[in-house]
Amino acid sequence: MRRQVLMFISILSLSSVSGQVSYSIPEEMARGSMVGNIAQDLGLDVKRLRQGNARVYSGDSSEYIELNSDRGVLLIKERIDREALCGDTTPCAVHFQIVLENPMEFYSVTVEIADVNDNAPTFEKNEIKFIISESAVVGAKFDLERAVDLDVGINSLQSYVLKPSDNFVLKLHNQADGTKNVEMVLQKPLDREKNELISLALTAVDGGEPQMSGTMQILITVLDVNDNAPVFTQPVYKGTVAENAAKGMIVTTVSASDADHGLNGKIMYSITNTLDDVRHMFEVNEENGEVKVIGRLDYEKKRHFQINVRARDNGGLSDTCKVIVDVVDVNDNEPTIKIMSKSAIISESANPNTVVTMINIQDPDSGENGRVKCFINENIPFQLKSTSNNFYSLVTDSDLDREIASEYNITVTCSDEGVPSLSSSVTLTLQISDVNDNAPVFERSSYEAYIVENNTPGLSIFTVKARDADWNQNARVSYILEDSSVNGVPVSSYVSVSADSGVIHAVRSFDYEQIKDFHFRVKAQDGGSPPLSSNVTVKIVIQDQNDNPPQVLYPVQTGGSVVAEMVPRAADVGYLVTKVVAVDVDSGQNAWLSYKLQKATDRALFEVGLQNGEIRTIRQVNDKDAVKQRLTVIVEDNGQPSRSAAVIVNVAVADSFPEVLSEFTDFTHDKEYNDNLTFYLVLALAVVSFLFITCVVVIISVKIYRWRQSRTLYHSNLPVIPYYPPRYSDTLGTGTLQHVYNYEVCRTTDSRKSDCKFGRAGSQNVLIMDPSSTGTMQRIQSEKSILDEPDSPVEQKPPNNDWRFTQGPRPGPSGATGGPEVAMGTGPWPQPPTEAEQLQALMAAANEVSEATATLGPGTMGLSTRYSPQFTLQHVPDYRQNVYIPGSTATLTSNPQQQQATAQQAAQQALPPPQVSAQPEPPKAAQTPASKKKSTKKEKK
Repeated sequence: MRRQVLMFISILSLSSVSGQVSYSIPEEMARGSMVGNIAQDLGLDVKRLRQGNARVYSGDSSEYIELNSDRGVLLIKERIDREALCGDTTPCAVHFQIVLENPMEFYSVTVEIADVNDNAPTFEKNEIKFIISESAVVGAKFDLERAVDLDVGINSLQSYVLKPSDNFVLKLHNQADGTKNVEMVLQKPLDREKNELISLALTAVDGGEPQMSGTMQILITVLDVNDNAPVFTQPVYKGTVAENAAKGMIVTTVSASDADHGLNGKIMYSITNTLDDVRHMFEVNEENGEVKVIGRLDYEKKRHFQINVRARDNGGLSDTCKVIVDVVDVNDNEPTIKIMSKSAIISESANPNTVVTMINIQDPDSGENGRVKCFINENIPFQLKSTSNNFYSLVTDSDLDREIASEYNITVTCSDEGVPSLSSSVTLTLQISDVNDNAPVFERSSYEAYIVENNTPGLSIFTVKARDADWNQNARVSYILEDSSVNGVPVSSYVSVSADSGVIHAVRSFDYEQIKDFHFRVKAQDGGSPPLSSNVTVKIVIQDQNDNPPQVLYPVQTGGSVVAEMVPRAADVGYLVTKVVAVDVDSGQNAWLSYKLQKATDRALFEVGLQNGEIRTIRQVNDKDAVKQRLTVIVEDNGQPSRSAAVIVNVAVADSFPEVLSEFTDFTHDKEYNDNLTFYLVLALAVVSFLFITCVVVIISVKIYRWRQSRTLYHSNLPVIPYYPPRYSDTLGTGTLQHVYNYEVCRTTDSRKSDCKFGRAGSQNVLIMDPSSTGTMQRIQSEKSILDEPDSPVEQKPPNNDWRFTQGPRPGPSGATGGPEVAMGTGPWPQPPTEAEQLQALMAAANEVSEATATLGPGTMGLSTRYSPQFTLQHVPDYRQNVYIPGSTATLTSNPQQQQATAQQAAQQALPPPQVSAQPEPPKAAQTPASKKKSTKKEKK
């Protein structure tokens, strides 16, 4: 056995490899015989064949060769009969492809089948009879049936042997197709009288080893004279016929003539082909020589036919001719699309020019009818590229995006160039697998939600939502609350977010007075690997609820003293008696305050401004009016439901203090003295000594506590700023009191003595009576006790420009607008003051009180009332007796130690930490000559 290996390998583009390998094997090899080592010949590793799922692709042809991937060799799968496979076609070869995947490669393999002398020459008939006239001349030709040998080449028919050869010899004629016509030539005249029947043996011999042969008997009957043989008009006839010709169509007509007459001149036509299927496709009319189509022609199977026609007369003489029939191609075959290999799923991250499918196109037509062009549908990121003859690769043309298209139906259409053109198509379905290339995107760039204060912990506030354009796990979004702080507290102590739904819950109950809004960030993260995320800012706005009642700042309600406002009997209509000052730490409508007079000793004498809380006279005061007037004022906010506070205002209708004493004080004098005065004096001394020691210890403790607290405030940068009510007085045109009345009060140290001591009232027209004292009117010195204390938190220097209102007139907490153009008790509801405005107003009012105290002169002392028109501080109560700080429950009292501790605690609750250090303590107000003179008087008395 001889084997030849020819290998041609060429590297093509598009990441696919194509090569060609040729082998030559003999036919009739046993199953399992090795054809060749394909791995070695192609330079491939056996491991590559296994991993690449190497296989043989042969199209519609039967698979005679199989691939052993483990050994990398080609084996005989079925016994190959060259004659059955190729017939007389040479060379005979089997063509197939070796296809690999990951990456896709294919190689063309041609296996040539060499002929083996396994067929002996055979004749169609075992015997043939001739009737030859004895008058046959020497050289007469007798056409013999040719033998058939299916082998080719040297193994095919080589020669004929005729025995005996007394009268006849053989003569061979080579044909254009390689065959040989056999003629028996008369070399010696016949003699019927000697031998009427002649039997000859015609042996056909091939050239194989061992040599094989076949024999046919020739029986010759010698007749009487017939000395003229038929003769064709031309030796070769030609005709053309379309492959779709109908049966019975005449291709051509042959004609022969015989010079004899009678029966010896009658000619019969016949076809003598024996090796091929001519007799199944054509027939000749015995009488007239018409050659007709009787079978179905197929240009793709056979394009040319050679018909051997014989003309024989009754005397046995004959002549032959050839009829060459050319089959004309008709575009009767549409292109055939065969999928060699394809991918059903491709990742969206695949690079351009990635091979998706390999296609083989076949069209058996010829010329223009067999020239095929293929294309795919438009507007898809793929293109079809020709890798080699009749092979196409479907590759990606651009980047894929599953979010735009998750599946493609790719239609491959192939059309030939025939007329009319035939086409065929196949649809490929390609799934695009997802890659995590899209981050979650929130529906909005930022969120803002509202929640009413005093909410229930765990309440759902609202929901953030993010969408991910990816699929499956890559699109599964989880929500995470990013770490941050709100006023130094982790945001997780305020809100929480559901990881699956994005629902934001309140962790605590919110207080609008402590925090009005805060921000935090929520991150949305998908489930891809690696995960992608995005974040969004969420703002929570706390809405106010009417949960704080109004708080009355003035007049101060004390448990042990009676505060009274004096109204002279000469007061005109509209006289400003006093002003109820109240604040509400709520906001919006919840802080809009209204004032109503609930009870009054004489309701026809006083009225209260609905919005500003000013108590004024509504008629002229007369002598019949009672000196002691008791008013109950209700302060209500505008919330739903509304909250209220009540304040009692005592008004004294009198021109001097003596008139008031009898109404507001009850002087009860003990008529009997304790005989054991010494015992009580000793007991009082002991108590005073104990109290003194206790006070010293307490003062030292307080000093130490203040020192530590000041160091803490210094390091924390938290200033202690007391909260004062705003300045409610006006100087011009607002209906407030335009004059100041100063009173001097005579008081005794004991009701049984006539000695009098003079003291100045702490507020210019306010009487404070202590009913618990025995006939003694006490003077409140809140201003002095607070201002003289060096560490007092309410000590202030005169306000600078930073604390003054620079904007337009704004209403104070009581509702007064502070501007001269607004009439009393009229106009719309004012807007509630902000905390900063309240702080500025309170501090300004306290500073005015300090200035007023420092500027009062010596003319204020005396028993009668003095009019002082040049003094501009009007009706300023001592607000420092009870100062409210928004956002806390602390109230500053007259006790300096308690004031400082309470103010510090309230400031820490109500004010955010400042960014700058606390301001230095302002100096005390300088003592005026008036105050010095007054002190001298008191010492003398």
